[in-house]
Amino acid sequence: MDFEREIVQVSMNGQGVLSRRGFLQAIGLGAAGLAGAAPASFMDLMTLKADEIRKHEMACILLWMGGGPSQLETFDPKPGTEHGGTTKAISTSVPGISIAEGWNQTAKVMNDIALIRSMTNKEGNHQRATYQLHTGYVPSATIKHPHIGCSAISEMGESKFDLPHIVSIGGPTIGAGYLGAALEPFVVQNPDKPPENTQPQVATDRFKRRLGLLDHLEGAGFERTGGGDRVRDHRALYRQTARMILSPHMRAFHLDDEPSPLRDAYGRNPFGQGCLLARRLVQAGATFVEVRSNGWDTHQQNNERVLKIANQVDPGFATLISDLKSRGMLDKTLVIWMGEFGRTPKINPSAGRDHFPRVFNVALAGGGIKGGRVVGASTADGSDVKDNPIGVSDLLASVCHGLKVDPTKENMTPIGRPIKIVDGGKVIPSLFG
Repeated sequence: MDFEREIVQVSMNGQGVLSRRGFLQAIGLGAAGLAGAAPASFMDLMTLKADEIRKHEMACILLWMGGGPSQLETFDPKPGTEHGGTTKAISTSVPGISIAEGWNQTAKVMNDIALIRSMTNKEGNHQRATYQLHTGYVPSATIKHPHIGCSAISEMGESKFDLPHIVSIGGPTIGAGYLGAALEPFVVQNPDKPPENTQPQVATDRFKRRLGLLDHLEGAGFERTGGGDRVRDHRALYRQTARMILSPHMRAFHLDDEPSPLRDAYGRNPFGQGCLLARRLVQAGATFVEVRSNGWDTHQQNNERVLKIANQVDPGFATLISDLKSRGMLDKTLVIWMGEFGRTPKINPSAGRDHFPRVFNVALAGGGIKGGRVVGASTADGSDVKDNPIGVSDLLASVCHGLKVDPTKENMTPIGRPIKIVDGGKVIPSLFG
């Protein structure tokens, strides 16, 4: 009975509630040797499954630039102006569209990218703006709103799919909020390694017997003492996790299956490899993948720091778009590049740029987006929106539109309060042409 006691104890958190991480740790103590090597036709299997398990046959990859990327050193440069700094502009594959130096690979795929240069918001605090850009709502003391990806998968995801529908690569992101634990993002810290505690150590039949014993112990214990709801949620989560561990789709997490030249093209760094993993997960059938890049809070030495980060993000972003396109996946995969706000046009005494939500930029590709265009504009000095101001709710309503999800759909909170996926936003027609 030692194993049974251990799996119950390890998989519960401090409040006696099952956590996915705890369950993975528990079954990792004695669980697999099951799937073995992937079948030779694994890539074909992933290609077929992707369309079968997704109700609307759409997916989304969010490239999150944590810290707030400077619009003047990314996709809205203003060389030769008072606030332009030393950054130079480079031409792109689309005549008339220039972006900042350091984004040479992205410039080559501009035909597939739409730039929004007139994003505007009021939140200049990292935590509040990050929450808002991920959920469409400002933070509240009374409710936790869900990640837009969690809202999307609640509409799009196939309930019997055996991998997580939403994955965050490079660290944790905003959670599922009132949608519940079953829709929480699955976190992958290091894309170069398969997720920890997902390699079972015993045969499949024995693993399933242990799960059955755990189910029996819970029924004989908590369920008979008034904990029926908790046991039901617990069982749903560990069954979902068990399906993942037993799935042949777990091979999607193994980047060593990819050819070296392609891995090199994405960039041999966490962000680049994260983008490659995102493509593999979407190809396997995942609905929403976030890949995180940090370090964009450039209060000091802005230009040098942006160039250094761009050296990693640029090849990952560009190769992701071209890779998806070459596989016929771009039309059904919406790619979003964004951070929580922009940076001040005026350079501070530390050669940096400070928080600036008044005007910033976002890049989108795939998912019905018409590339090779710019939506909106900032003023000549970059201090304000010149035309076509676009708010956060407008952006997220457009994301929903691209994914064929109704942004006005109301979800019910546990206390019976209806809340829309996106409140008040309007789809940006010029993105879809």
